[in-house]
Formats: sequence, C-alpha cells, structure tokens
Amino acid sequence: MKVSVIDIKGKETGRQVELSDSIFAIEPNDHAIYLDVKQYLANQRQGTHKAKQRAEITGSTRKIKKQKGTGTARAGSIKSGVFRGGGRMFGPVPRDYSFKLNKGQKRLARKSVLSQKMAEGNLHIVEDFNFEAPKTKNFIDVLKSLGLDNKKSLFVLGGSNNNVYLSSRNFKGSEVVTNSELNTYKILHANSVVVLESSLEGIEETLSK
Repeated sequence: MKVSVIDIKGKETGRQVELSDSIFAIEPNDHAIYLDVKQYLANQRQGTHKAKQRAEITGSTRKIKKQKGTGTARAGSIKSGVFRGGGRMFGPVPRDYSFKLNKGQKRLARKSVLSQKMAEGNLHIVEDFNFEAPKTKNFIDVLKSLGLDNKKSLFVLGGSNNNVYLSSRNFKGSEVVTNSELNTYKILHANSVVVLESSLEGIEETLSK
C-alpha cells in the first residue's frame, strides 16, 4: 500500500511511502481490540480499595438481645453489617486487576486499530519535523494546518523529541508518544493518528514479528 506523505503545513510533499498491508490493511479483530483495551485499563487500576468487614470492626461482642420472643429478626453482634456502624458485607478488598494477554493478540489488536484508522482516513503520514525551542504556539499551528485543532489527536514520533513533546504538553486534546509507547488504547482514543516517517520502521518492525 502506497500512502502520500504530507508536511506540517498539511500540503503534499510529492513523496509516497510503502506501508505493509499486513499491518495497515487487515480486517480488524474487534475481540482482540477489546481484550487489549481491557488489559490496559485494568493495569491502570491501583486495586487498593478496602472496606472493613465485621471481624475488623471495634465493638462489643455480647449478644445484643435474646434469641427469641422479641418479634424481630434474631441478632447476635452489633458489628453485623445490617446495623449502622457495622462491617460491610462482601466489601472490596485489595486485589490485582491485571491479567495475562498473549503477545500475538496484543500485536493483532494494534494492527487492527491502525488498519481501522487507515480505512477511515484518520491516519496521516507526516514528514519529520522539530521545533527550535518548546513552544505551545508552534504545536497549535501544526494542529491547525493539519485540521486537527478541534480533534483528539495522537502524534507518533520515531524517537524521543523533547521540543515537540514539551510543546504539546499544555494542549489537552493531543498526545505525543514514541513508536515504542504506542498501544491500542491510545490509538483508539484519538480521532486522528499522525505518524511521522521516522516511526514507520519501528512500528513495522515491532508488529511484523
């Protein structure tokens, strides 16, 4: 598949790049996408939630009323969850939400969302660029030129670039990552994905394994 390369002004450069059909033109696998996003979100959870159960409540252990003859339900401990101040029944306890997902499925998920964005026309190949100094205005100018100033966008760089990264940090609608940080959730979350030329080799090398 050949795709035209544009510059940061949004204009054609007259050049094209060859993209692998096995990465950017496959039939998306919705279940693989679901599992990869689910794992990513699960890994963001701290799992430190905790509620006290009746055994952890401070209170008297005496039987609060006789077993029979009261006309109400039997009750043994004031620490029971049915009473105010008692323990919580089946409350949350600390746990690890992470789960294992095969590398093949993760690669399939990323290839699926990249193919999806390409099919929708929301994946753009842009020639490499840099800023002389970190300036939010410079980054916003790039977004406006590409027609992405009112959209959530994801920029994929070939390597670390502090000037571009710092210029984008104040702009909440856009995120800048390197090709090694690319994941299914971030691609899916963005309306448009801007892939710099220098990142293509790394993306294809990672996803073609």
